[in-house]
Amino acid sequence: MKGHFGKAGLPPCRVLRELRVGDEEEAKVGDKISVTQFNAGDTVHIVGTSKGKGFQGVVKRHHFRGGAATHGSMFHRAPGSIGSSAFPSRVLKGMRAAGHMGADRVTARNLTVVRVDGEKNILVVKGSVPGGSGGYVVIRKG
Repeated sequence: MKGHFGKAGLPPCRVLRELRVGDEEEAKVGDKISVTQFNAGDTVHIVGTSKGKGFQGVVKRHHFRGGAATHGSMFHRAPGSIGSSAFPSRVLKGMRAAGHMGADRVTARNLTVVRVDGEKNILVVKGSVPGGSGGYVVIRKG
């Protein structure tokens, strides 16, 4: 990687990303992409990685209702029956169950650009942006 950065005449960076920018003649190796290409009022799509939640049960992961909480019930947050007994005698693929939640690629669509600060390279959008604080995102024109 040191050779690639040296050939481009750039210092090494933490995240290296390949983006489509139109014609090959427009973009050269080492060109900088800033927020000045956006204007206030534009619509953008923001792609990021959602916050990871780890292993979660069906109530949190798939919004299952859960069972009764009182009257001696011992069925509170379990998924219940997940398959039939006679036919097909198995659990079908794609059945919603407990498992890993979050840390997925998420696209927030049609967010409106409120303000563009070219000096500090800051883009202010109206709406939520996927991922945690300090996460890396890709912003596309909508």
